[in-house]
Amino acid sequence: MNGSSIHRSNQRVWTVVCAVAAVVLGPAAVTASALEQANAAPLHHGVKADQSHAYLPTDPTRRRATATT
Repeated sequence: MNGSSIHRSNQRVWTVVCAVAAVVLGPAAVTASALEQANAAPLHHGVKADQSHAYLPTDPTRRRATATT
């Protein structure tokens, strides 16, 4: 092997390494950018639902007394 073919094979290896790095790191960079934009956005406070609670008796066996007149 002469120096020229070794140089070409090294160049191919680096081309493959760079291509693989672009495929792997590209989506990660896009995701990081989207997350940064989402974190920078103001918080959205939607309309709050009615928070009324149902009455739960402390003694479930006790019944409400009915007034008899």
